Amino acid sequence: MPTVMLSAALDITASVKPPRAVFVNFPLGHQAGKPFDREGQARIILDALHLLETATTPGTLVQLPYKWDEGDLLDSWEEEEMRHPSLV
Repeated sequence: MPTVMLSAALDITASVKPPRAVFVNFPLGHQAGKPFDREGQARIILDALHLLETATTPGTLVQLPYKWDEGDLLDSWEEEEMRHPSLV
């Protein structure tokens, strides 16, 4: 059965080398998107499923272009999460 891993930890995923994975630079536990954001969640899931159709090499790791906050070009949620874990 083909699988796709949704990852929020790029370095760990690259080390583990699952058969197929998509990386989303979102806070841990939110790989499929923000709570109640059905449109954003659907985009992420559809992108992950698309990888099942397009991946031709074992260990394919795709970084999705989505941002937790589109207005935050520096992904400052990462800094905030380090200061106050799980408040994002």
